[in-house]
Amino acid sequence: MIDLSRYQNIIGSEIAQINFPKAPQNLYAPLTYFLALGGKRMRPILALMGCELFDKDLNAAKHAALAVELFHNFSLIHDDIMDDAPLRRGKATVHSKWDQNIAILSGDVLMVKAYEHLATYDGQVLKSLLQLFNTTAKQVCEGQQWDMDYESATAVTIDQYIKMISYKTAVLLGCSLEMGAIIAGTNTTNRKALYEFGLNLGIAFQLQDDLLDVYADQNKFGKQVGGDILANKKTFLLLKAFEDADASTKTVLQNSLTNLKGSEKITAVKAIYAQLDIPAKTTEKMNEYYEIALQNLSEIKVPKNQKAPLFALSEFLMQREH
Repeated sequence: MIDLSRYQNIIGSEIAQINFPKAPQNLYAPLTYFLALGGKRMRPILALMGCELFDKDLNAAKHAALAVELFHNFSLIHDDIMDDAPLRRGKATVHSKWDQNIAILSGDVLMVKAYEHLATYDGQVLKSLLQLFNTTAKQVCEGQQWDMDYESATAVTIDQYIKMISYKTAVLLGCSLEMGAIIAGTNTTNRKALYEFGLNLGIAFQLQDDLLDVYADQNKFGKQVGGDILANKKTFLLLKAFEDADASTKTVLQNSLTNLKGSEKITAVKAIYAQLDIPAKTTEKMNEYYEIALQNLSEIKVPKNQKAPLFALSEFLMQREH
């Protein structure tokens, strides 16, 4: 079991030191509120661990870690608007507590703050960080657009879905780790292997999130359980169900998605998932990417004991309940 408190304390302390102006209040108060909601802080932790992996003081990566966390929160505020989500981390989302226009502007400020932290680096390190960060930011937006497009699309393949979650979720994990590696000054081979580790772990992480969205304990999950079903999101579970179902079951599934609402809709779709053994098939696909991630990590040329925290973190993430 890995103890993440050392990394979380560093990130928490740095976030607590961010001082937003008092005015305009409706621009900055939502940011203080949203950042105080906490979260697992996995992405900034990965940036710190990516730096520490190569025997560099992790404090050198603090600003990159903050940039990643601020960007992530920017994307969450905007995602919640697009999804019309009422809850984030068990609390009201920014757009529901204030309004959509305020949430859009507040999110934009977080993106600007992310660049302020990246600007503390210089030379080739800054150039490499910006190239990676900008590519990743664009990919995250592309992934979010695909995610929205797929809600109304009539035909989405599992391969298309995997690419979408790679961009929307996984690339930011890979980016976080590689940013730490850039700051540590390791070679490009190690950087690439570390990025691939984060990418494949991120795909496994999102597949697990798909499962949790349907089957998690509401008291632990922090978001509305079954939200993906209610929104007709093309998750791996839903796509696999359509792929494996016979004609009559497909009709029942489609009718459930189209005609039912609320808990009745969630119950009906879950019954079909159980009939087709979808939870087990999703777990199998999740483990496939998890094993690839572990192989990527094993290829990094540093002493094995230095990789132990990342192996432990991987195991921890795959056992989470929220």
